[in-house]
Amino acid sequence: MAHLRETSDKALKLLRSLPRVQIGNLRPNPNSKQNDKRGRAQHGGDKHGAGNKGSGQRQNFMRLGYETGNQPFYLRFPYEPYYKGHHMRRQYPKISLLQLQVLIDTNRIDIGQPIDLSTLCNSGLLRLKPAEMEYGFQLTDEGLDNFKAKINIEVQHANESVVAAIERNGGVIRTAYYDPRSLHILANPQKWFEKGVPIPQRMLPPQDAVAYYADAKNRGYLANPEEISKERLVLAQKYGYELPKIEDDPNYQMLTEAKDPRQVFLGLEPGWLINLVDKTIIKRKN
Repeated sequence: MAHLRETSDKALKLLRSLPRVQIGNLRPNPNSKQNDKRGRAQHGGDKHGAGNKGSGQRQNFMRLGYETGNQPFYLRFPYEPYYKGHHMRRQYPKISLLQLQVLIDTNRIDIGQPIDLSTLCNSGLLRLKPAEMEYGFQLTDEGLDNFKAKINIEVQHANESVVAAIERNGGVIRTAYYDPRSLHILANPQKWFEKGVPIPQRMLPPQDAVAYYADAKNRGYLANPEEISKERLVLAQKYGYELPKIEDDPNYQMLTEAKDPRQVFLGLEPGWLINLVDKTIIKRKN
């Protein structure tokens, strides 16, 4: 009882200290009333975000970058020289050693044959888009420690650690350039053969790419074979592994097989015509 009396006394004391209930201090409960309109500037949200009149409220779809008379975004900021010609730069989609090992383990790639762009595209999991300035694949070193296959592969870009990982297993790697027309052919060979057009010659790399593909350190296809042999030994000494002798390998012929700089397909010369219906090859007369 004493506890109840103390509680009631506190409540009465609090009530005496509060102001008297008058019309001036009456307020509705919090969040009991909500406004029907959203707080969107002068129109209160009844324009549905399209503005007031004009082309913005009509289905007049303006061109990309047009800002209804304002200075566009791409003109409000200064031009950066770094982006000069960025839409013409060659792109190289990445494929890791881990992905390559998975393709080999799932029998999507036959390591008994040389691997090139056509082999990678025909695996069904990799796609090349020459129309989007993709000039081939770049082999990266992800999964380097788990890569165990002995292969003969041709890619467009590869760093030093990737080259070391492949050569440590007794494999061979080279980097090669393909012009856009050759890339379209390699990305979908069947479509090209169905046209009934002879296989064209592969073009040489442009001036800014000659240095890369002629360098033995990059295993370029235009490099001197003797220089490549020296660089293989230098790389083995740098990374501390014993370089396998390819000459003693039973797959020596497969490992040393390579395309001519003017060749698009391995084993098919430029000028040959492939007939898929009759399954014949029409060769060019010398």
